[in-house]
Amino acid sequence: MGQSGSGHIHVSSRDFIHKSDSYSGLRSDVPLPVVEEILLNLPAHQVVRVCRLVCREWKELVDSAAYWRERCRREGFQPYDASRPLDDWRLFYFLSKKRRNLIKNPRAEEEFSGWKIVQNGGDCWTVEDNSTEIPNCTVRKYFVTSYWLCLKQQLIDLKREGYSAAFMDQLQPPIKISDWYAPRYDCGSVYQICVELLDQKKKPIHTFEPEQISFPQWNDHQWCEMTHVFKDYGPGVRFIRFTHGGKDTQFWAGWYGIRVTNSSVEICPAEVR
Repeated sequence: MGQSGSGHIHVSSRDFIHKSDSYSGLRSDVPLPVVEEILLNLPAHQVVRVCRLVCREWKELVDSAAYWRERCRREGFQPYDASRPLDDWRLFYFLSKKRRNLIKNPRAEEEFSGWKIVQNGGDCWTVEDNSTEIPNCTVRKYFVTSYWLCLKQQLIDLKREGYSAAFMDQLQPPIKISDWYAPRYDCGSVYQICVELLDQKKKPIHTFEPEQISFPQWNDHQWCEMTHVFKDYGPGVRFIRFTHGGKDTQFWAGWYGIRVTNSSVEICPAEVR
């Protein structure tokens, strides 16, 4: 084991390769609390793939719920319901660590980069600056629709994003989707969304497609959040297709239709609400 100038300890697999089966009973001369502190400061994947193989004591330490619970505490990963005991702290840790938004360019900061325009009615999609606050986040721009139906879409390749077929089939982690939408106060509009879990041939396995939401003219012009969590969806999910949009209902030239922004798709720990 060596220590870099930054103070982080680096471990090479060469440090722990056993010369023979006689090493299977190896015990460390280093006190176990010191070992635990060292392992808590190493990358988690290295701890599992290398350090866990050193000896029985290290394996028991790395396999313990207490070790992963402490990693979660130090890195700020806590279950939504702290009163419920977790079945697997290690799985919770890795899912929390890997969790991120799989939607590219969700807030229109790069115009339409990452999005496929499916329908572009009226005066087409455009991007505008946001002046109405969205709860708990800062969103400077949004996508806005026109007077005929406007839809845009992203196809998420789970394997490309680091979620293997075995991982998705065996663990079936919850998939949480979120989307923010708002009307103009002076024009009626409709909002619609469809999120599909797809197999290898891009055929739907499960679909979330609520009824479209209509806003009357002269409304309170507030941002609303659409959420859904896919659970227990079975094996075979390889892609996620996210489609949303809408239009205005007054048929006014320009961009008076529904606004959408801050969209997200996340692979979550099982404790997500």
